[in-house]
Amino acid sequence: MKKFFIILYLLIPLTFWAQYLLPNEEIIYSFETKNGKKMSLVKDKTNQYIQYRFGTKNKVEMVFPAERTNESWKKFHYNSYWRGGGIQNAGMEIDNLSFNNNGYEYLLFRTYHAEGEVYTAGIIIKDKKGKETRIKGNYKTVEGCICNLQDTGMIEREDIGLTF
Repeated sequence: MKKFFIILYLLIPLTFWAQYLLPNEEIIYSFETKNGKKMSLVKDKTNQYIQYRFGTKNKVEMVFPAERTNESWKKFHYNSYWRGGGIQNAGMEIDNLSFNNNGYEYLLFRTYHAEGEVYTAGIIIKDKKGKETRIKGNYKTVEGCICNLQDTGMIEREDIGLTF
């Protein structure tokens, strides 16, 4: 009986994180924030939809878009930049994905700078007045890459500018 409670105790956290990924889905990009929350960008395994989820371990606080349809792909905008290194250039890679929800602009980002081997991840939220809130991601918890969106054929690269 004691073993049963130990196993149950170990599985409870997994069930909380499971709400971030349904059985028919796979992670495109995910990380935990410095404040202990979780961001997940997921898609249906057959590319039927894409969805952003954010919240605590116990509760998904925000889902965008609410509907899981093929139209969801059109609500996201993607851009990236890659520069190889060399004597005159420090190599870098920047990936951005943006969407608008209720008057707020959300920008998910992932960066790599060869100079110093610096990796960053996070979310930038702009309100209607242009005020920015930055949520830093814990890069050690990153799964996937925004850059994998190119492989789906469902989202086109757009000139949305590069921010990080």
